Amino acid sequence: MAEMTIAPVATHGFFVDGRWQQEGDLVEIHAPYDGSLIARVTQGRKEHAEAGIAAAVKAFGTTRRLPAFERQRVLRQISAFMVERKDEFARTLAQEAGKPIKAARTEVDRAIFTFNVAAEESTRIYGEFLPLDWQEFTAGRWGIVRRFPLGPIAGITPFNFPINLVAHKVAPAIAAGCPMVLKPAPQTPLCSLLLAECVQQAGWPDGGLNVLPLSNEDAGLLVTDDRIKLISFTGSVPVGWDIKRRAGKKKVVLELGGNAAVIVHSDADLGYAADRCITGGFGYAGQTCISVQRILVEHSVYGKFTDLLVEGVKQLKTGDPLDESTDVGPLIRESDAIRTVTWIEEAVRGGARLLCGGHRNKLIVEPTVLTGTKPDMKVNCQEIFGPVVTVEPYRDFDQALRQVNNSAYGMQAGIFTRDAKLLFQAYDELEVGGVIAGDVPSFRIDHMPYGGVKDSGFGREGLRYAIEEMTEPKLLVMNLR
Repeated sequence: MAEMTIAPVATHGFFVDGRWQQEGDLVEIHAPYDGSLIARVTQGRKEHAEAGIAAAVKAFGTTRRLPAFERQRVLRQISAFMVERKDEFARTLAQEAGKPIKAARTEVDRAIFTFNVAAEESTRIYGEFLPLDWQEFTAGRWGIVRRFPLGPIAGITPFNFPINLVAHKVAPAIAAGCPMVLKPAPQTPLCSLLLAECVQQAGWPDGGLNVLPLSNEDAGLLVTDDRIKLISFTGSVPVGWDIKRRAGKKKVVLELGGNAAVIVHSDADLGYAADRCITGGFGYAGQTCISVQRILVEHSVYGKFTDLLVEGVKQLKTGDPLDESTDVGPLIRESDAIRTVTWIEEAVRGGARLLCGGHRNKLIVEPTVLTGTKPDMKVNCQEIFGPVVTVEPYRDFDQALRQVNNSAYGMQAGIFTRDAKLLFQAYDELEVGGVIAGDVPSFRIDHMPYGGVKDSGFGREGLRYAIEEMTEPKLLVMNLR
């Protein structure tokens, strides 16, 4: 019998100034589900961060002058190359992030859409004509305003959307004509490296995109170096605000955490609302900053809604993310799974009732529903980033709005009601970056403005809005006298 041969684990270099390099330290990437070794990645050092910044500065001399049609061509080519490699992207994403394969495919499709929209927006960076002859001494004068690319950008991305949140940094930067140094999350660098291959193949200038896995210490140069003109960061609240503190004069866009709430009023379609809350609360095991965490239900329909919710949650299948039937996979780290269960147990000891779930098997936490919780319990007032929702009744709509606002965070909120007056009251009063009527706060399409207030950050993503962050207006005054 012939011996079985095992394919060697791939080793990936990093990408700086148009070249693949393997001069740093090898770091192993393990699958969250079973701990298997899936790749080795070369992690750069501080000198490589310096080289990446220098390459971006050099490339800016080229990227800032590229006409819109050329930037559009590059973005369309990137999208086309991603389509060709869609299955490779999805499988890589499922392995490195532990995201169920069907959700991984959706994320890859979203990233392709993101590059396509960026291609369109690259030709729609409009300016303004200003009549200036409003006073006697300004007669004969007029002005034009154009937006110009800021310069080199640092993109720092999280583990939970390792291709689409990378796309939300890279695509608008290319559309705006800005080079980028990208630091992917240490747990999930592989999709970023695959994307770098597509960007290089599409003909974006050398140094226009540099993908550098770095330690947090060595990545500090991206935060403090004045040659970087903007930092676009998606990640945890403490890290984000520390970056802003250290960033100096450069612009900063922060997309941080949340403990998103949903209001379900008595006139809502309860079956639809329950289904959407299940999708919004347990997709990717709750590891999104707009994952449903707090559900507030009008008291007269609380019992019926809760029964529908729990019944649906119990149908979710946990397991291997590469299994087509898996709904909920592992958390990214065992420490996160332990913390999630610890918070559940703390809530139960404090008087909360466990309606389903509550246990873990290694990195997989059962989809969990709690009721009888208090606002100051961690499962409510902090970001759990796990497959856990709380469901509580309310009697007065104003009270429900106050409960939603009783949070340090403010990313998005959802509301289910057919009453337009209540919808517009929520839109007016909720302290969030976005109110989603008739759906959960987890809803996002990639061209809409996306971002938060309070501890959830500031600035907006969504292609046109990100391009505005990455460009600055410049005025030309014409005197014809």
